[in-house]
Amino acid sequence: MPGANLTRVEAQERAGIVSNAHYTVHLDVNQGDTDFRTVSTIEFDAVEGASTFVDLIANTVTSVEFNGEKLDPSVVYKDSRVELTNLKAHNTVTVEALAQYSHTGEGMHRSVDPTDGNVYLYTQFEVPDARRVYAVFDQPDIKATFDFSVDAPEGWEVISITPANEPEDLGNGSVRWTFPTTPKMSSYLTAFVAGPYARWNTTHTLSNGREVPMAIYARQALKDAMAKDVDYLFDVTKKGMDFYDQTWGVPYPYAKYDQLFVPEYNAGAMENIGTVTIRDSYIFESKVTDAIFERRDVTVLHELAHMWFGDLVTMKWWNDLWLNESFAEFTSTLATAETTQWKDAWATFASGEKSWGQAQDEMPTTHPIVAEINDIHDTEVNFDGITYAKGASVLKQLVAYVGRKEFFAGIHNYLEKYQYSNATLADLLAELEKTSGRELKHWSKQWLENAGINTITSEVRTSEDGTIEEMALIQSASEEYPVLRDHRLAVAFYDENESGQIVMTERFDLDVTGERTVVEAVAGKKRPAFIMVNEDDLTYTKLRFDAQSLEFAKNNLYKFDSALTRAVVWLSLWDMTRDAQFPAVDFVETSLKALGTEKESTTFRYALGQVNTAVGHYVPAAKRDELKLEVANALFALAQDAKAGSDEQFQLVKAYLNNGSDPEFKERAAGLLDGSLKFDGLDIDNNMRWSIVIAQAAAGVITNAEIDAELALRDTTENREFAVMAKAAIPTAEAKAWAWDQALHNDELTNSQLGNVALGFSWNSEPKLYDEYVAKYADTINWIWENKTFHMAETLMTSLYPSYADTARLVEVGKKWLEDHPHTDAALRRMVSENLDSSERILRVQRYNESL
Repeated sequence: MPGANLTRVEAQERAGIVSNAHYTVHLDVNQGDTDFRTVSTIEFDAVEGASTFVDLIANTVTSVEFNGEKLDPSVVYKDSRVELTNLKAHNTVTVEALAQYSHTGEGMHRSVDPTDGNVYLYTQFEVPDARRVYAVFDQPDIKATFDFSVDAPEGWEVISITPANEPEDLGNGSVRWTFPTTPKMSSYLTAFVAGPYARWNTTHTLSNGREVPMAIYARQALKDAMAKDVDYLFDVTKKGMDFYDQTWGVPYPYAKYDQLFVPEYNAGAMENIGTVTIRDSYIFESKVTDAIFERRDVTVLHELAHMWFGDLVTMKWWNDLWLNESFAEFTSTLATAETTQWKDAWATFASGEKSWGQAQDEMPTTHPIVAEINDIHDTEVNFDGITYAKGASVLKQLVAYVGRKEFFAGIHNYLEKYQYSNATLADLLAELEKTSGRELKHWSKQWLENAGINTITSEVRTSEDGTIEEMALIQSASEEYPVLRDHRLAVAFYDENESGQIVMTERFDLDVTGERTVVEAVAGKKRPAFIMVNEDDLTYTKLRFDAQSLEFAKNNLYKFDSALTRAVVWLSLWDMTRDAQFPAVDFVETSLKALGTEKESTTFRYALGQVNTAVGHYVPAAKRDELKLEVANALFALAQDAKAGSDEQFQLVKAYLNNGSDPEFKERAAGLLDGSLKFDGLDIDNNMRWSIVIAQAAAGVITNAEIDAELALRDTTENREFAVMAKAAIPTAEAKAWAWDQALHNDELTNSQLGNVALGFSWNSEPKLYDEYVAKYADTINWIWENKTFHMAETLMTSLYPSYADTARLVEVGKKWLEDHPHTDAALRRMVSENLDSSERILRVQRYNESL
């Protein structure tokens, strides 16, 4: 659809023509399984005599009326746009259409729960998918007010932006829901959720005395599981609401706050005003890791932060998307650390989010935090590690640079000044400059407007008596992005105490500027066992410790008492491994040793994943099977030694299963299922059963029939997703061919099932399984892009990539594709380039390890 990709120029032109919009939107979801009726009336002011267009994606437009005149839909509706010419000073357009339910998590998603047959609807409009549900000027800077109404089956709940009026019974089993006028808002933040959802209610009193109604919704099939966590989630939300109010000095601004846990969701959650949708895999029927439990709290607080930052004040165009996401990521981590049980949330951030940001920043497709966004497709691929994680880390550095009190005073002024309107980065910086007294344009140029990551290397010269003669921090940058930045950071000394723990003994705060900064405060001091650069993880940089500290960290990582310090050091070791500067075998050995005592769940989780990557991709091929067996045995032994019922035990058992390479695996996996093998405190619940089944499938020790038998025991939405993953993970040519065909051509799969089939396809590490798919993948790229929605194309491009095939061949074919397609869509080219970069890195690191 040529008109579906709105450009920045088009958006600027339309914003210069259209103003003061008000919508009256009516939906009828009683029309059947595929379509719903949508009627949109837009009243708006405009530049007289100009022309513009309204966005709409629908198969059938039944009528268009513009300023009292009936227009021919076949003439004025094309390329997903309704063309409007000869505008008046004040205009009214009404568009009636049949729009389509999606099964891809975009627009109006329709899900049928196999457990009870219930139908659930929800919308997802970011970036530009309100147009899949109603006719709209679908860009963030044409804010408007909305009057919504929905006809739905009786017995359903219908939820939108404002608290519903009393529903009207229309007879014939249909009910009309109407909603009071919304505040002024962007279209991508509107929402509709409908279905027989279970509901829980509470209220919260704000600092200004206003009482806010709150609700949580979930599918009926998950009602019992949700009920166990409702009070906890309400408590997290209320504490977060108070924290943001106190921190920014602006009480929660909207009429209600609903959190709706919905099925088959592409993202973690979405910040629709007062109507937050959250993936219902965050409803825990089975045991999950503490890392996932904590991530749910961070997600709840992330979306809540958006109510102020992104919703109350919204970017003008998507180049400032980072203003929404980086801020919400930073401040939700801060709120998690200071208001919830997860006091080590910054360690979680370093291990998970920051590692994501750093990896993204070293790809050829990296971009400034303030990215150049020319069209909608550019935006869609920008929900990445730069926009979220690097941006949040840089905001943490900004707080260190200007001061916490001054930073949040500036945020208060920004929110007050631009509430219910749109703003830019320049607007934010102006407010922060006023409160901090710092000139921030230079800071912004360094940190926000230039891509790339710096490396800070510690150089320490020690005298014969063990005192430090000089310590210097050497800052470097890549050739592609040669920007040296100003850093506010801390250097810390660590030594072993009487209990055998490595603890901080001294700390020195300083500014690092330019290529070489001498740490003057440490001269003449006795050299400690370990010198930590970037204590408290205040800045965003790669770290290279001095040789003595590196050797000490390699041998003693598990002894550091601070979870954040362990996370930062571990990330640096992993970064060196990825950069072919630290042997993969050494990283694996250091990590396995540290996993014996690590308690921070996200650090634990990411370390297990890094060990898996190191063994599967980085170690020399000749040593891979031997090391994989060693790792499997080590993981099983660690699981046996772990505390009964602990998070560590749970993660280690799952990691062992996913390794699946030792001779005892078949017997052990079967024993876990039938109860003949037990770990004290470990419950083989639904999801653990499926972890075992998927691992058995990936090891080739069960068949499709056994997978089907497991699904027949409990046929649910979630278990169907597990089952297709298991079938796709079977290590045979037939299973891979089936998975490939299902992912590309089975339009009956839900978005979640499609994603799981693709993941199962790529599960195994045997190169021969994927040799034929190197060329097939390259030949299919354009077809995927042309025939799938954006989110489904992104899923397929990522998860069907045969990364375990011959790496040199992947690099050769990837380069050839890019050479042969110089003018392809920038978003697609980015996906291909990132896959290629991943394979080039693997090849580079393999060759380094082979040379040792």
